[in-house]
Amino acid sequence: EMDAVTGVQTCALPISTPLRILAAAQEAFAASGYEPATLADIARTVGIRRPSLLYHFPSKEDLYGKVVAQVFGQMGQALLQAQEQPGDFEERLLALAFTFATFVQDNPACASIVVRELVAPDGPGHALLRDQAVPLFDGVVAWIESEGRGRLRPTVNVRSVALHIVSDALLRNATGPLRGDLWGAIGPEHSVAVARSILLGPEVS
Repeated sequence: EMDAVTGVQTCALPISTPLRILAAAQEAFAASGYEPATLADIARTVGIRRPSLLYHFPSKEDLYGKVVAQVFGQMGQALLQAQEQPGDFEERLLALAFTFATFVQDNPACASIVVRELVAPDGPGHALLRDQAVPLFDGVVAWIESEGRGRLRPTVNVRSVALHIVSDALLRNATGPLRGDLWGAIGPEHSVAVARSILLGPEVS
């Protein structure tokens, strides 16, 4: 493969089969939900047979768990980097809101999976969200309350505001073609504006 800028011959590393399976599974679960998605269809998307998929992931529930774990692992790493970047609390808080909203915008399948599981009556999703999403969310809320002591509006409910920002970004990016009709052209900067106006307020921003 020739690099278009340097003209140097390059060799792209092949993506491993497990990673290809995870990517295809994330799209399948986001599009149709846990129950309707089939291992045979996921394997066909990857270009392998179902037994080959089961060699890497022994069951659909195991595969789904790995998909969710990968999503929240990547999200958690991105949020941690925003929290630890240089700058004062306000800069890091707004970077946190922007980072989350950007992550969800760049990963709409993740948004669809989370929104589906929040309203699903059964399946493995609720336990996975409780085990992975809730601790991540709790950590973010605790960080805002600790680092923002003396900087936040005194009467603000941090958990409620953070949940509003999270749920708005998730739903906005899970609605597919309806997104523009409902939200217009807003993007991650909207989450930043909400964090600034409600958590900080004009008196400290």
